[in-house]
Amino acid sequence: MPAAVTIVDLIALMLAGAFGTLARYGGDAGVTRICGTTFPWGTLFVNVAGSFLFGIVFVLEKEAGLLTPRQRFVILTGFMGAFTTFSTYAFQTEELLRSGLTFSALANVAANNLAGLAAVVAGIATARALT
Repeated sequence: MPAAVTIVDLIALMLAGAFGTLARYGGDAGVTRICGTTFPWGTLFVNVAGSFLFGIVFVLEKEAGLLTPRQRFVILTGFMGAFTTFSTYAFQTEELLRSGLTFSALANVAANNLAGLAAVVAGIATARALT
């Protein structure tokens, strides 16, 4: 977070959050339409894509110097805060458990965490290769 957050930062944060919300909705809805509703594929997609993008933004600011800390703050807190869906992931996992679908719940936890971690590593590697 920048040392002093200004009104311009807050407006940028709000706008980035709005775009993140729309991106989350579109990504989740599109993947769910393609893959169906027997597993929370849309949430998994958004979590993995968000992890990948997080890795890219991290490298662009911290290593390549192509983003300022203020830009990183707006992108990660605003856009990514609205785009990623770990609260939804936790709720959907609980729903699977409550429905007696223990294997699906465990698969959801494993897939989101392992694919998310792999996506952060891939995002960092991609950004490093491109900068």
